[in-house]
Amino acid sequence: MLRSVLAFGILLCSLIILGGMAFFNLNNTAYATRALPISEGPIINDSNLKAEVVFEGLTSITSIAFLGPNDILALEKDKGTVQRIVNGKILTEPLLEVNVANEGNRGMLGIAVSKGGQTNSTNVFLYFTEAPLGEFPIGNRVYKYELVNNKLVNPKVLLNLPAVPGPSHNGGAIMIGSDNNIYTIIGDVGGHRNQAQNQESGGEPDGTSGMLRINQDGMPVAISPLGDTEPLNLYYSYGLRNSFGFDFDPITGKLWNTENGEDFGDEINLVEPGFNSGWNKVQGIWTLDDKEDMIEVAPLLPENGLVDFGGKGKYSSPEFTWHESLGPSAIKFLNSNRLGIQYENDIFVGDIDKGNLYHFDLNEDRTELVLEGSLADKVANADDENQGIIFGQGFGAISDIEVGPDGYLYIVGFQGIIYRIVPIQELSINNLSSAVNVLSSSFFSP
Repeated sequence: MLRSVLAFGILLCSLIILGGMAFFNLNNTAYATRALPISEGPIINDSNLKAEVVFEGLTSITSIAFLGPNDILALEKDKGTVQRIVNGKILTEPLLEVNVANEGNRGMLGIAVSKGGQTNSTNVFLYFTEAPLGEFPIGNRVYKYELVNNKLVNPKVLLNLPAVPGPSHNGGAIMIGSDNNIYTIIGDVGGHRNQAQNQESGGEPDGTSGMLRINQDGMPVAISPLGDTEPLNLYYSYGLRNSFGFDFDPITGKLWNTENGEDFGDEINLVEPGFNSGWNKVQGIWTLDDKEDMIEVAPLLPENGLVDFGGKGKYSSPEFTWHESLGPSAIKFLNSNRLGIQYENDIFVGDIDKGNLYHFDLNEDRTELVLEGSLADKVANADDENQGIIFGQGFGAISDIEVGPDGYLYIVGFQGIIYRIVPIQELSINNLSSAVNVLSSSFFSP
């Protein structure tokens, strides 16, 4: 009898563990169970640089934004909170706490900050999966708030996007472009199949699988690359499966993004207006069958059945593809020379599965990545081919990358740590300066 009970207990535990694994692996990039930070801290392959901890102690950080030097807003995915960190110290109360659905990729997901304007106010734009009654989402929403006395007030809904069936592929990254418009990204939300997913017979786009663009009052931008009818006039690009990051080239203004495949074909793309990323006919460089399994290298012809909205949509193959999926997340241009001129305006990409930070140079006209050796075909066919592009490792699941007002690169670990990459020489000087200040204050104390 006892053996039967023990056997049942072991079976039950195994089912719970496997069930948890299945839950966290259902969409390739569920943050929480992916790479963990190494205890000794991240390793930067450039011996002149080091990653230092700026802050730790929050949970499930998806994104950060800067209000100023040493003044950071941080989002907690599962709690639905916006926290403020000033000089390494967190305020006692969050600036905002809302009810969010947080299963899978749902939650408090993206943030952008806009300062100035006619009222000289600070506006904060948030993307989150709203669920007023608890777990069931009513939509992926983009809100505009005003920052007043350490609280986010006067909410205004700018976008109301699908959040079911889910819980995967909600996107959530949000930015203010050089044109002062709001850009945000959303995937297929776990199964939408219409023209935005290259299904001609599936009906009109519904706001999923695209890079969307609105002005800061929530209105469509006057000139839309794909059409004038709503919601097509919101689309800057389409055909996206699942994306966690995008950024603008500080030199050309062109937009780049990352995209996740299911278990193969992760991508880095140059996103021109009207760009079609190919989902669900193409993933990476491979065409897909009706079950969305890999068939062959895509011939990249209109006969693939791609939707082009009367010739306005244009497919182009990725600028880089990972054959084995590793969950690329944030992508950021380092528009600063603080880490050395050799990195200025280069691309940095994080991942969820490995905890790596990747570095890419661009060609002279900044339309392609500089890739050599086994990567010259623009495909990492195996894990060992990544060695030449790994800049740092051991960060844990990287959910965001930002450039601070100080020009340094900030890496956000989903498990709750914010790192800053700095030159070792400057780190030593900063530590010496802090020590001098402590000694001085001690010397002059009564």
